[in-house]
Amino acid sequence: MYKSSLALAVALGVLAQQAGAAGFVEDSKLSLSSRTMYFNNDNRDGGADNRESGQGFKLDYISGFTEGTVGFGVDAQALWGIHLDGGRGKHPDNSSFFPSDSDGSAESQWARVGANAKARFSKTEVHYGSALAPNLPILVSNDGRLLPQTFEGGTIQSKEIDNLTINAGQLTHAMGRASSNRTGLSVAGATQDSNKFRYGGLDYKLTPDLTLQYYYSNLEDFYKQHFLGATHVFKIADDQSFKTDLRYFDSSSDGKNGEAGYRFSNNGGYAKNTGEVDNKTWSAMFTYTLGGHSLMLGHQRVNDDGGFVWLNQGNVVDGNGRNEGAGGSSFYLFTDSMINQFAKAGENTTFGQYAYDFARLGVPGLKASVAYLKGEDGKNANGNGHFSEWERDARIDYVIQEGTFKGLGASLRHGVYRGTGTSSLADQDQTRLIFNYTYNFL
Repeated sequence: MYKSSLALAVALGVLAQQAGAAGFVEDSKLSLSSRTMYFNNDNRDGGADNRESGQGFKLDYISGFTEGTVGFGVDAQALWGIHLDGGRGKHPDNSSFFPSDSDGSAESQWARVGANAKARFSKTEVHYGSALAPNLPILVSNDGRLLPQTFEGGTIQSKEIDNLTINAGQLTHAMGRASSNRTGLSVAGATQDSNKFRYGGLDYKLTPDLTLQYYYSNLEDFYKQHFLGATHVFKIADDQSFKTDLRYFDSSSDGKNGEAGYRFSNNGGYAKNTGEVDNKTWSAMFTYTLGGHSLMLGHQRVNDDGGFVWLNQGNVVDGNGRNEGAGGSSFYLFTDSMINQFAKAGENTTFGQYAYDFARLGVPGLKASVAYLKGEDGKNANGNGHFSEWERDARIDYVIQEGTFKGLGASLRHGVYRGTGTSSLADQDQTRLIFNYTYNFL
């Protein structure tokens, strides 16, 4: 179990001095979230399968701010994961669903706590601690399993200028979704880590319908990354719209990247310079919405020099050479799908999704969607030949809207992946069944 002692000390100091201040208590929120999840990953090529279920609990306390020119507050979070069933040994030692014991079996339970101290001046907020969950173009916290991924460090967000949001920060560690421990920050394939991920960026609402974005990030000794984005929503009628979403990333090597321990796997694909980051990726998505119907089509292009890069601690091990359970990460592209990422060098991916909200048929809370992605022209890791791959994902979600069980949600998701060529993944079928419920005490 990991605690950020400094953040907790600051938080306790604030509580001791300001607990009675108006705003701190009145605006506080306390909630307990429960997630029950069944996870089944069927490796169709004969590799290790993963079939497990578990129960997760997340307790969140979010305070208000004390009165005064500068307001202070504290956020705290406690996470607890319980292993319910391992599917008769279906727990691979490198599983990112449950942490592994020394014999490779699943741990019976794991837990961690964290806290953030925070301050607010005018329209600017600063957060420092170990329970950060960024959702930015250059870093997306993953919440795709039993417990969420969190980060340690400091962030600042300012909205002093109308229509402009400025974000900046430095992160030092990550806490994986299947781990009680913290690790340094890294990339896929690297066994060494870094304690300096710095970023800065802005979101500018040029018009009520058009938002422009620019972000820069640097993971010391691994990569530098620039991001440009534009989102526009054209309202055709009250229940009809057309959305355009354009995204561009330019990533390059930094510091020790390419040296032993600091090599980027390029997601198992080709790299012009082995182990180095060298990538440009663009993506365009167009979504037409009519009533409860939503149809999205898009295309993504990864350049030929290397794969797309993002924070990924999956290869970081502890002092005994065992996986830390820090695997599992997200990135800001639609191709970050249920099973695959479609982010290898040279890959051209065309994708689409249809979704329907059944509230239009008198069943509020019920939604369904199906997505398909087809990646072609990817360069094999050896540079000889190409590979192709596709994935089909379907999901149905329902949240009870009233009565005793109001707020109880269920989600059934199924994905099918197939690929050809030496750089494609093993063929997989994956099913997830999730039940979520959140009780608000305050």
